[in-house]
Amino acid sequence: MNGKMNTAALYIDELYKQSDDPWKLRDGWYESRKRSLTLALLPRPRYRNAFEPGCANGELTAGLAPRCEALLAADLHERAVLAARERLADQPHVRVEQRTVPHEWPTDAGPFDLIVISEFAYYLDGTDLETLAARISASLTSDGTLLACHWRRPFAEALESADTAHALFDTRCGLTRLAHHDEADLLIDVWSRDARSVAQREGLL
Repeated sequence: MNGKMNTAALYIDELYKQSDDPWKLRDGWYESRKRSLTLALLPRPRYRNAFEPGCANGELTAGLAPRCEALLAADLHERAVLAARERLADQPHVRVEQRTVPHEWPTDAGPFDLIVISEFAYYLDGTDLETLAARISASLTSDGTLLACHWRRPFAEALESADTAHALFDTRCGLTRLAHHDEADLLIDVWSRDARSVAQREGLL
């Protein structure tokens, strides 16, 4: 972990010492709305095997769980992992692990037909973002989906912007972009190896 990433990690550890929900993921309308948008933009109703690094306390994980046959969630921070495990304790098909991604990528758990990168990529520098994109590309199935969702406003701990991270995924992962949601606070993009639209997948076209 480089020095800047270590600084961000220490900052987040301090936040978790004060609360297991430092970003108000449970109760904030912004976060609730963002989760609804994120889940609605997924092009398929169900996924076989999903991976969500940077899961925080598991609120988005809980929304993904009913849509996945198997779901691996991971976070760098011990308290986040413990909170997510408690949140998902009644979901036996969901595993929550402490991992430093992209370096501790779960190669033994893939391939994945869904990878969700939410509020995580901006903590990585350019080199680690390149590594992350390569891991994603190597781990997605032939019909796999990548969803990226990030806060767009600048903040001190961010090493890259949401727009920079999403542009890198767009050019490096070898996928077709299916959906793009763009507003002042928020950026969500969805890519897939299956270039068909939702209507095409459902046989409406």
